[in-house]
Amino acid sequence: MKKSIPGPKAKAILQRGIPIFQNGLIFDEQLQKAARRGFRPAGQVMVDRALGDYIWDVDGNKYIDFQNGWATNPIGNAHPEIIEAVHEAQKRYGFHYDHPLRYELAEKITQITPAKALSRFTYEVSGTEAAESAFYMAMCYKKRRHVITFSSSFHGNSLGTKIFGGLNNRKYLEGWNGGAIIAPYPHSDNIPAGMSEEQYSDYCLHYLEHHIPEHIVAKDNIAAIMVEPGLAEGGNWIPTKKFIQGIRDICDRNEWLMIADEVLTGLGRTAKMWAVEHYDVIPDILVIGKNLSGGVEACAGVAARDEILGNNPDFSASSTFAGTPAGCAAGLKTLEIYQRDNIIEHAASLAEIAKEVMGKWESKYEIVRQVRLSGLLLGVSFQSPAEKMTDENWWYARAVRSEMLYTGVWAISDREENIRMYPALNMNKDTFKQGLDIMEAAIAKIDRDGQDVGNSPAWPTGDAGF
Repeated sequence: MKKSIPGPKAKAILQRGIPIFQNGLIFDEQLQKAARRGFRPAGQVMVDRALGDYIWDVDGNKYIDFQNGWATNPIGNAHPEIIEAVHEAQKRYGFHYDHPLRYELAEKITQITPAKALSRFTYEVSGTEAAESAFYMAMCYKKRRHVITFSSSFHGNSLGTKIFGGLNNRKYLEGWNGGAIIAPYPHSDNIPAGMSEEQYSDYCLHYLEHHIPEHIVAKDNIAAIMVEPGLAEGGNWIPTKKFIQGIRDICDRNEWLMIADEVLTGLGRTAKMWAVEHYDVIPDILVIGKNLSGGVEACAGVAARDEILGNNPDFSASSTFAGTPAGCAAGLKTLEIYQRDNIIEHAASLAEIAKEVMGKWESKYEIVRQVRLSGLLLGVSFQSPAEKMTDENWWYARAVRSEMLYTGVWAISDREENIRMYPALNMNKDTFKQGLDIMEAAIAKIDRDGQDVGNSPAWPTGDAGF
């Protein structure tokens, strides 16, 4: 009989804690409703300890960590050197806004931006705030009111980033939409009108340059296009080189700024320092977060060309806890380890393993619809087997993710029919291969004898799929 995840200790914590949070009043009702339909509750991990490539839950279960703090621990969980650097900074500075580390880290960041072209930097606490800062920075510099983003994009969960994101629920925010223009994103699957991926990409570029200025907003009132060079929260979709280069060309021709949101894709996630480096483009503004501080302290920010941030008197941003001593110390130590231990080169070697193993799955397993890889930005879409075609493909993603959890790998499957993985960039190669083997075994099991969706995990309201 399979072990219970969550186990008894985790269940006790959840039973005490869930009523305090969102949808706590209806959680039990939704759970019972799901049970009547034949579903079991979704597996949920309650972390007790995290170290390196692994996490342990409060019931003693050990997992290979492909979830990675939602892609926030680039060199593994609880890296001791980063923790020590943070501790020393806290002992020395406590919290004060102005301190030498904020200048030292900003200088190092500008030196590693694409082609060293973004020579100015401003701190924010999180990627969400950094994205908002980038929107406003572009508007103030160009003195224009609109920014274009994309369907299925995710830039955060604040009021501003909900409005500008394509993935968020914007219910009741219709009156706040203001300067947000949401354009179609050229997904590589479920492409409309029978178009090829190349044709759909061409259509999306045409929409940006012609449909929006001719039918929605005049081009001289558009400040920028913000794009994720790897659509992460939407399912780890990988844009084509033609699309990203097309955005750069459109921005140049129309005097718009190009903003790259690299909160998740940046600092090595795609086996290059920045994902835009795969596309041979240089953005005007770069949004940075997550990996910057090694998963130990909050630290994020925005890098921009000299003229954009060096002479922009209308722009203001930042907050009390932006660029804290501890956050900057974590960032400095993280970048030091990147250089010393050749982290990005190691990530590239792991990416080759992933390509070799995962590249066969589409042809081997009927339930695997598409495999997507850009470095260690890893995604797999699932589908119903041919004889059971339904519109609820997410059931199969949940079933595979659940089987992975029971057999010792923690990955993400939240809103969609996808499983996403963000292993540490320095993960041990044998551990990484073991994790992929466990995932393939889970896929094979569901593909072979687990196609009864009634055995898939439910996803009751309040469960974020982790």
